[in-house]
Amino acid sequence: MTGRPLRIVRLANFVAPSSGGLRTALRELGRGFLAAGHDPVLIVPGERHTDSDTEQGRVITLPGPLLPGTGGYRVLTDKRRVADLLEELAPDRLEVSDRTTLRWTGRWARRARVPAVMVSHETADGVLRTWGLPENLSRRTADALNTRTAHVYSRIVCTTEFAEREFVRIGARNVVRAPLGVDLTERHPDLRDPGVRTTHARGDETLLVMCSRLSVEKRPGTALDGLEALLRRGRQAVLVVAGDGPLRPRLEQRARERGLPVTFLGHLSDRRALGALQASADVCLAPGPAETFGLAALEAMASGTPVVASASSALPEVIGTAGATAADHGDAFADAVEQLLARPESERREAARARAECFGWGAAVEAFLAAHDAEVLRRDDTTARRAVREGVA
Repeated sequence: MTGRPLRIVRLANFVAPSSGGLRTALRELGRGFLAAGHDPVLIVPGERHTDSDTEQGRVITLPGPLLPGTGGYRVLTDKRRVADLLEELAPDRLEVSDRTTLRWTGRWARRARVPAVMVSHETADGVLRTWGLPENLSRRTADALNTRTAHVYSRIVCTTEFAEREFVRIGARNVVRAPLGVDLTERHPDLRDPGVRTTHARGDETLLVMCSRLSVEKRPGTALDGLEALLRRGRQAVLVVAGDGPLRPRLEQRARERGLPVTFLGHLSDRRALGALQASADVCLAPGPAETFGLAALEAMASGTPVVASASSALPEVIGTAGATAADHGDAFADAVEQLLARPESERREAARARAECFGWGAAVEAFLAAHDAEVLRRDDTTARRAVREGVA
């Protein structure tokens, strides 16, 4: 561990104004690094070059082209410009949140003798499978990619044991575990709002919510399958979808054609409004099979709403017995929803909140700093109060 302030430069691709989990993680970790006495700098793609000081430290956007069909994702493609900026910033540590298009930065860090970590935000073989590759081919491809990644970075940071498995499989020995977290003040059961609930559901209807990017790897159609299965069984239920993405037009068309009671809200930039929606629901659906943590699901649980998650993802590890898991098809999700609703409401809501309280951002920040061999040099008042609440002080 080093006891001096470090400039921690963080790079990420596939961050859009409407993206959720990764954007939240970058923001909260940056805030934590800054509060702990370090100098975080985030570099992401954008429409144009910007450079500003923010609550999460310095944020620099470099022009990056839009990726067609991704609903707004941009990518840093000008390697020379990125490399020149890294030289100018002279980082003490490098943290990269993209193992594909930014993997070259690991080689840059080696030449510059800068310790670098790669954060695994998704399983490579899981994403490849959702894109339609056969299991054997996706595993071989993922193993080759992960072997190269583990070789060029000092450490690989995995947020769950689930995410770690694909690196253990290839014998990587530089893997460390660092969970993500949830803001336990911003997300709270007290956000439950009867007005929000009546906006979307009648008194006799079950209100289901899905907060997800509407893209192939998230499998949002499974939530509609689950709703349809519940309706066939006679359960009065509605689904509200908060999130946007390339699959939205197809999902909206399907809901219309089948007469499904689904409301598509698009991306909710008002975080308090999103929290009220999550807190006012009966069950949150998290159908993504390649999730390695699931921040949106954890936010719902912090709001007192239990989660039904894909059994193929890392979420069973995160939600524990406070939620339910299901195979990746509609009937299984419907079964899991019924299972949760069979519990007394107060019991299931209290269990969801209690489980979320195991995942505070204070502990996450300290784990990520440890992966950088960096210490918490100071705590501002906000960080100190958060650490006390989360039991890490």
